[in-house]
Amino acid sequence: MEKLRYSVKINAPAPDVWSTMLDDASYREWTSVFNSGSYYEGGWDKGGEIRFLGPDDDGKLGGMIATVEECRPHEFISLRYTGQIIDGTDDTRSDAAKSFIGTHESYAFREADGVTTVDVELDSEDEFVAEFNAAWPLALARLKKITESRS
Repeated sequence: MEKLRYSVKINAPAPDVWSTMLDDASYREWTSVFNSGSYYEGGWDKGGEIRFLGPDDDGKLGGMIATVEECRPHEFISLRYTGQIIDGTDDTRSDAAKSFIGTHESYAFREADGVTTVDVELDSEDEFVAEFNAAWPLALARLKKITESRS
């Protein structure tokens, strides 16, 4: 397991960056870098469950299940992964699911002089490091472009 970190500076106040990152329509837009059909179900409230979903390579529903461990609006979100979704079915018992259950992903928002820095930190299985290292910078660049075009 490896801890990965990514960061972007966005010329917009933290509340604008927060809403662009997490609101359904813009979330679908910036996360399309990972999967062109990405979306989520659930909410970002502390203690709530959130499901990150999209079509897999065969067009079937796949994704990840997480619990929101911490949510401080415009400042910080922490997620703990609790399972995966394979062919539309929750999976918390397979070896693949067990290998990442309990891993974390977090987003921190720091604003100074109208510029917000978004820091992303996540635990990754070694086999996904290269994929994340390619996709996260592109996704954050897209988030920056979307947010700055709205502000």
